[in-house]
Amino acid sequence: MKIYTKTGDKGETSLLGGRRVPKDHLRIAAYGAVDELNAHLGMLRDLAGEDAGDLTRVQEVLFTIGSRLAAGDDATAKKFEVPELKDRDVALLEEQMDAWDAELPPLRNFVLPGGHAAISQAHICRTVCRRSERQLVHLAGTEEVPEQAIRYLNRLSDLLFVLARHLHHRLGVPETPWKPKG
Repeated sequence: MKIYTKTGDKGETSLLGGRRVPKDHLRIAAYGAVDELNAHLGMLRDLAGEDAGDLTRVQEVLFTIGSRLAAGDDATAKKFEVPELKDRDVALLEEQMDAWDAELPPLRNFVLPGGHAAISQAHICRTVCRRSERQLVHLAGTEEVPEQAIRYLNRLSDLLFVLARHLHHRLGVPETPWKPKG
């Protein structure tokens, strides 16, 4: 099977149901940002290993979000049997955050990203996640977007911040507090 189709050579692409849209359409930008986040999470999973929790599950949920966005609406998603997002997906993020947070000292300052490749990658994932969330919110202003997708990305960015702190703790790398210069 050939990967290239040549159907996008003039700047358009197809949504899951066949509707053609420009490649810079808000919906394409939204699921493109989610796809970029997923790729960054793969790197984080490779760098952090078991210390990163179940990032494979997170990546699977992100594929579901991207598929729901590519479908364009609930009817198309059902027709193509795209999985639904569940409240349990958000709850799992919260449970993981609570478990990691219980091990950490209280946060007294903003911390600068860095100290280890895995920690830096967690912060990159966090910022890409926030951008993905902004893209979904922008799209939701004009088109149908699953409410759970926005909630999931909001909670995931929080989890990625806590994960960065968790990695500092597990790897024995001290956090660098931000000290504003006056």
